[in-house]
Amino acid sequence: MSESHTGGCQCGAVRFRVDGALGKASICHCRMCQKAFGGFYAPLVSVETDTDLTWTRGTPSHFQSSNTVRRGFCSDCGTPLTYEAPDGIALAIGAFDDPAEIAPVIQYGIEGKLPYTDHMAGIPARSTEDDFQALEFLASIVSYQHPDHDTKTWPPVHSGTNDNEK
Repeated sequence: MSESHTGGCQCGAVRFRVDGALGKASICHCRMCQKAFGGFYAPLVSVETDTDLTWTRGTPSHFQSSNTVRRGFCSDCGTPLTYEAPDGIALAIGAFDDPAEIAPVIQYGIEGKLPYTDHMAGIPARSTEDDFQALEFLASIVSYQHPDHDTKTWPPVHSGTNDNEK
């Protein structure tokens, strides 16, 4: 049986499945990727040419970020989803249901690398629950984020049973 990976956007309007092996995982530090992801860099994994990428719910909207590259995103919530170039397509690692299994192995665009990213592991850290001043606020949060698995329907149907958890 071949590998299968699923993922989607934050709101659940766009979902995908990759059947087959993923390619090389990377992060790109170029300024265009920083802006496209709204982050310090873009974590991406290529989709092999003999691998099937299926959009299982909705499809991405696109922005042509250069003359050769377009980027797919959810038009409802803005989640970055794809980097599409003449040599193939890459998916945002953070959009996968299990991003921890996709570790980057190379960095690109290091000319745009923000100098402090090399020292991120040395910054003091704490878990969300350790922020005692925010505990009351945190307890009041009701997440509308799509879960990290496929659902029959989305958004949730409030009919007394929750088919979305299956």
